[in-house]
Amino acid sequence: MNYPLYSDEFFMNEALREARKAFDEDEVPVGAVVVSQNTIIARGHNLTETLCDVTAHAEILAITSAENYLGSKYLNGCTLYVTLEPCLMCAAATKWAQLDRLVIGASDPKAGYSLVQGEVLHPATKVETGILGDISGEMLKAFFKAKRENH
Repeated sequence: MNYPLYSDEFFMNEALREARKAFDEDEVPVGAVVVSQNTIIARGHNLTETLCDVTAHAEILAITSAENYLGSKYLNGCTLYVTLEPCLMCAAATKWAQLDRLVIGASDPKAGYSLVQGEVLHPATKVETGILGDISGEMLKAFFKAKRENH
């Protein structure tokens, strides 16, 4: 889809749609979209349970899809919008993909990459945080509350 110049909130809402898909599939509700030249070129949401694959995080799936779309292992000029701060694995993937920007919804004080000392992201990657983080956080809280009540 090609969009006129939209805001970070617009694209984060698209990532939230992906997170909702994960929620509906009983996956941890994290969603991601990759944007290039103001166009969403890839989407992903957590599928670790569905695929029985601990690496099937929203970010990894979106990055892989974007690389396939572009025919390149690098995502220069691209922005990754993700509803939850990436874990160390996903942050490292953004480093190797050489993303220009990383836009994060909610922080992850338990497993986010920012818990690690040192430079995890590519040094040229610009990071924006807190974009619609309250909505992302509420979806995650609702998911885990339902999990606790059902077990």
